[in-house]
Amino acid sequence: MTTLQKIAIGYFMALMGAASLNYIPGLTDADGRAFGIFALDIFDDALHVASALWALAAALISHRASRMFLLIFGALYLGDGVFGFFTGYGYLDLGIFTNASEGMSFTIFRILANLPHIALGGFALLSVWKLDRA
Repeated sequence: MTTLQKIAIGYFMALMGAASLNYIPGLTDADGRAFGIFALDIFDDALHVASALWALAAALISHRASRMFLLIFGALYLGDGVFGFFTGYGYLDLGIFTNASEGMSFTIFRILANLPHIALGGFALLSVWKLDRA
């Protein structure tokens, strides 16, 4: 198994963990926000599970499939996090299409709410760029 395939397995685990946040007692507040920062709904959970299954399938299929997963997933999630930082909403959950922009904000909550997508997307792209060894 190549490095990128192992990284794709890591993404499978991380994304399944993200999908489970709403279902672990004590991780959500009274308003349904995980860690008091961001709210996840069933659509978000489905997106995380679908992405996780994509990562697992890619890792099990081949190095090339893992590379493609990391490139496409990385670009989509990084872009979603950047949009979220600048507008308050991302595009993967269609939030930028259904909500008015809240404008750019440097609040800790805005940063923390978008950091997971920025970090996951950025690392996926970085791993293809720097760690791609078949």
